[in-house]
Parts: sequence; C-alpha cells; structure tokens
Amino acid sequence: MGVEALFVLFAIGLVCFVAFGWWASVKRRERLQTWARVNGWTYTSSDRSLVGFSRLQPFGLGHSKRATEVLTGTYDRHPALSFTYSWTTGSGKSSANHTAHIVGVSLPAYLPTVELTPDGLGAKLAKLVGAQDIQFESEDFNRAFRVASSDPQVAHAIVHPRLMERMLRPDAAGTTWRIEGTWILTWAMGSTDLDRLASRLGVLTAVADSIPRHVWLDHGFDPLSSSS
Repeated sequence: MGVEALFVLFAIGLVCFVAFGWWASVKRRERLQTWARVNGWTYTSSDRSLVGFSRLQPFGLGHSKRATEVLTGTYDRHPALSFTYSWTTGSGKSSANHTAHIVGVSLPAYLPTVELTPDGLGAKLAKLVGAQDIQFESEDFNRAFRVASSDPQVAHAIVHPRLMERMLRPDAAGTTWRIEGTWILTWAMGSTDLDRLASRLGVLTAVADSIPRHVWLDHGFDPLSSSS
C-alpha cells in the first residue's frame, strides 16, 4: 500500500474519530437535558462561578478550571446542584487532566466545616502524618470513616449515633461529604454520573435533615420557625 493510500486511510480514521466524539458529546448533552426536564431541574452547559464553589478538596488545585454539565433544582425540599468540575495539574508533557462529579445541597445557615471521608488508604496515610481523625463511640464507624472538623464539638453533635448508623448503610458506603459554610457537598472522580446522582443527593439530604436543632440554634437559625 502506497504512502498516499495510507494518508487517505489516516485522514478517514481521524474524521471518524472526531465525528464520533462530537456525536457522543451531543448524546450526552441530550441525556443531561432530558434528566433535568423530567426532574424539574435546569441544565446549563457551564458556569464559571462554580470553579470557586469550595476552598477545599478537590478544589483549589491546578489550573484551567472549569465547571460544566451544571444541573440545578430541588431534592426533597432542599435546593441542590450537580456539576462536573475539571482542572489540570502540571504543564507540558507532565500535565494531567482531572474531573470530579460535584453534588451539593444548600443549608439554611452557616456551619463550621465537618468532613467525612472513607477510611481507605489515603485516609490511613493522612493519619500516619498526623492528620485529624475524630473518634466516636461506634468502632464500626471509626473503622469505616475518618472525620475532621474545624470545630470538633460541632462534629460530635452532627455525627450522632443515628447518623453513624445511616452512613454504614450500603447506599452510603464509600461516600465522602463535607459541610462547608452553607453547603454540604460530596464528590467522586469522573464526570457527572446521572445513575448515582439520586443516591448521592439522598445521602446529603439525610445528613442535612439529621443535624440537631441545638446545632442550628447555636448558629442563628431555628428550623422549627422556618417550617411553621
């Protein structure tokens, strides 16, 4: 086969590759739009303001940050959102692209930061170098999760026995979440996963709904007055 024939085959292959990528992008956008319409949410292709949604992991690293596939709406009476967060670390040949699916539920008042992460290899390594790991009365929970907080007293109030039991259920296994300011959010590596979105929202709203009234009162909000 001659050089010209090889070039033609390469060109055809490249065109097919580009066309398939475009088609897959269109179909993905249509699926996101359909999900939003069926669930009464709103879809936006991107929102630059969301790249500063948080100051902690997985935010704050790298460059070329983007927030795309933005879904906003209400879940179980809570304002909520979902988006794909992407960023790049390094430069040149050593650069690497990363994506994370961010899901958040709005809280009615500001709370201190409380972060719960599965007690896997990363958490164990963090504890070896002195990272915070608040202990609770449930050994099963302590083995499954690591908890860190800017206010350990608030963390103990929020992570009470009923919430520990909830976090040990199968649908919450491996879930990372963080209360930060007026949001509780969770994240997982990869782009938006519509198949797991409802379960992640369910865990977040369960945490939000389980926060004791005295915690809210200590931070200037009374859930009873807001529901009357």
